[in-house]
This record gives sequence, structure tokens and C-alpha cells, in this order.
Amino acid sequence: LSGVLSKLGRKNENPYAPVNLLADFAGGGVMCALGIVIALFERARSGRGQVIDASMVEGVAYLSSFLWKSQNLGLWNQPRGENLLDSGAPFYEIYKTSDGKFMAVGAIEPAFYNQLIKGLGLNLDELPAQMSFSDWPEMKKKFASIFAQKTQAEWCSIFDSTDACVTPVLSFDDVASHQHNKERSSFIKNDQGEMSPRPAPVLSRTPAVPSRKRDPFIGEHTEEILLEYGFTKQEIAKLYSDKAIEFKNLKANL
Repeated sequence: LSGVLSKLGRKNENPYAPVNLLADFAGGGVMCALGIVIALFERARSGRGQVIDASMVEGVAYLSSFLWKSQNLGLWNQPRGENLLDSGAPFYEIYKTSDGKFMAVGAIEPAFYNQLIKGLGLNLDELPAQMSFSDWPEMKKKFASIFAQKTQAEWCSIFDSTDACVTPVLSFDDVASHQHNKERSSFIKNDQGEMSPRPAPVLSRTPAVPSRKRDPFIGEHTEEILLEYGFTKQEIAKLYSDKAIEFKNLKANL
């Protein structure tokens, strides 16, 4: 309903949803959290509270403001999958390597594009202009053919020290061991050995201290929380018998 899904997908393919990251988490959760922060900031000035009306549809639509504002700049005036940032451009695309992995390319600015071309072993003077839209399909085929000739590790060794905006597409199994993520401690393990992202963004004076405990089981703290909110044990037992709540382990004293 926001219009954004119509923009997501490759040429001659159905639109595809970006998992549930865009609506649920970005347009819904993050925008709601931003609204709460804004309301708290305003409350510090006025002393008054207010209702935050957070709509996922409107949140996603607002996040897509760039798409709306740039339609007449030549960025989004072509059908889906033929524009600058939606897999239309050869220099903003994902390419398969010889070992079945992938490299992500986002070399829009000329300085980055020049480094991309150099890393691919091509001569810039012998290629069409970067923004020659009519040549993009053929250039994509050329880039794809070249990327398919080396492994992901080989391409990393070529591009890692450059400003070409070419990076490996890492699996969840590989991200924690990547040097960039290791140096920033971007991923953490809990006491069960399970890996997850560290809270972000990182504040300089009051950074979040992530819990190393395992995730709670469904219903593990139900009784504890309801008692904290003033429910009696009899009321909690009734809610359980009515199947309105769930326990991990039903306490005998209920």
C-alpha cells in the first residue's frame, strides 16, 4: 500500500519483498521508536505527553521519500529493474563468482567506478561512458563474465585495499570472522555460543551493554511479569486455564 514494493525487483520479474525488514522493522519498529524519542524530547520542553501514531504503510512510504523526490532526476524514470539502484546499472549489482559465492558492487561515484574498472582488468578508455544507459545491459554481461572467472576470496584480495565499493556477500556463518566486523566487535556470542549482532548505533559515552544470556523461552517469565503488574496467582491460573497465556513450566503453586 505504500507503493514501495512496486519498485523492488529485477527486470521482467515480479516485485519481491525484502524479507520483513522494510515494513515490520524499518517502517514500523524503527519509525515508532523514532516517534517515541521525538515525543520524549518534546516532553522535556513542554512537560506534556502525546500519542505516537506509527503506521507501517506511512513509515515505509516516508522512508521512500528519496524515490519520490528523485523520480525526475533520471534515477527512477525507467521500469523496475532498469534504474540506477535497482539492478539496472552494471556498477550497482551483485555478481556470482567462480566458487558459487557473490560480490556486491556499488561503485556509483566516478572515483569508485574507476577503481572497479581497474580491478576488473578493463581499460576505461575502451568502454562506453559510465552513465550510458543503453550500454548497461551489455556491460552487465561483461562484468558478470569477468566476476565468474575468479573465486570470492580472489576478488577480495583484489578489491579489499581499494575504494572500489566492491565487497563480498557474506553468509551469517562468515560475518563474525570478517576482519572489519572483528575489529569493531560487531557480533557477539551469548552464553549458549549463539551469535547475534551487537546493539547499534554505538554511543560514545553510554554505549549499550548487550546481554550475554540466552534468549528467553516463550512463557518463561509470564508469571513473574504478571505478578509484577499486580495480577494475583489465582488470576494468572485462570488466564492459563483459559489458554490466554502460556508457561514454559507451569508452577506447582498455581
